Amino acid sequence: MTVTNDDDLTGLKQIGRIVANTLEVMGKAVEPGMTTLELDQIGRAFMEAAGARPAPELAYAFPGATCISVNEEIAHGIPGARRINPGDLVNIDVSAEKDGYFADTGASFAVPPVTRAVERLCRDGRRAMWTGLRQVGAGKPLAGIGQAVGTFARKNGYTLVRNLASHGVGLSLHEEPTEIATWPDASERRVMQEGLVFTIEPFLSLGAEFAEDGDDPWTLYSQPRALTVQYEHTVIASRHGPLVLTLPGQ
Repeated sequence: MTVTNDDDLTGLKQIGRIVANTLEVMGKAVEPGMTTLELDQIGRAFMEAAGARPAPELAYAFPGATCISVNEEIAHGIPGARRINPGDLVNIDVSAEKDGYFADTGASFAVPPVTRAVERLCRDGRRAMWTGLRQVGAGKPLAGIGQAVGTFARKNGYTLVRNLASHGVGLSLHEEPTEIATWPDASERRVMQEGLVFTIEPFLSLGAEFAEDGDDPWTLYSQPRALTVQYEHTVIASRHGPLVLTLPGQ
């Protein structure tokens, strides 16, 4: 989607705030002993109270309001009977629709007690995302995002999952431009147009380079198996740089 008027901007800011607040509420609710379904229900209730609809259900008939992935699961985990344990790494991916506009956000949460390596991984996962976000602006190359994130990962001793990409969003959950690499991609020639709406969501890992299918139609696992974090914002490319839509607030 490309934002062309104030109504678009208002609608995107509204749904961006809703998904950001949902993620914040869910992150604070994570505790040992609860199931991922119980956590998902907290997110569903918050979204629906705000007048939004869960995008994974709406767009793909996903069996949950949010995607919750634990440890070896790195994306698209189905909420269910799995219990969260002390020391787990829990990724929550929240996307929703309201008034025809979509936004997408996510974060990883380490359940205490946390090792120094996991604490550092979470910190650096956020830093990797912001490293990519700082490359956003009208007229700038999309390839700059992956180049910057790749440099950050290499300097800090991490790998990047290279088959889970960022994507356009706005009037649907996934739209053009598709497959925006958050790793170095020499073939990327596209340029960010003013008003372009998309996600930035690098998957930073302690060794994984790919995501692979599991036993169900949705859940993706790290390959090779290694702890992996994902942090995600929805952003608009403006003449003044990145306009991040998925920050919590009133």
